[in-house]
Amino acid sequence: MNNRNFLAGAVVAAAAVIFTVVNIGPESGNAPPSSQETAEAGAPIVAVKVPDDFTSAARFGQNAFNSKCAACHGENAAGQEGTAPPLVHKIYEPSHHGDEAFQRAVKNGVRAHHWKFGNMPPVDGLTRGDVKGIVTYIRELQRENGIN
Repeated sequence: MNNRNFLAGAVVAAAAVIFTVVNIGPESGNAPPSSQETAEAGAPIVAVKVPDDFTSAARFGQNAFNSKCAACHGENAAGQEGTAPPLVHKIYEPSHHGDEAFQRAVKNGVRAHHWKFGNMPPVDGLTRGDVKGIVTYIRELQRENGIN
């Protein structure tokens, strides 16, 4: 293949990519809808299997979670469409978001980086011990759902 044919092929390929991005990208209105666009606002994002029983530390954490976190992150940390992500999700597995990440999130808030829900503000009224219990609760839910 000579250089002229190679260059012509490259131009055609680049034009096809640009056409696809412009005509199928999110701005075009032709992109496949995300779950956030198709599900009812406030609906759980994931199905969460709840353990038959929690440890006493997780039950403590469950109470704190229900009082401070569930309004956004949903019942059993399943997330809520249009509000906040599920914490029973592989993104929050211990090897990616360690326990201290939850402590920092509560204390400082979190800049949106994995999801398109916007930034999470700091959460007032929780001690490090409260958050430790919340993390224990979340980790027990995660393990029950195959997230280790």
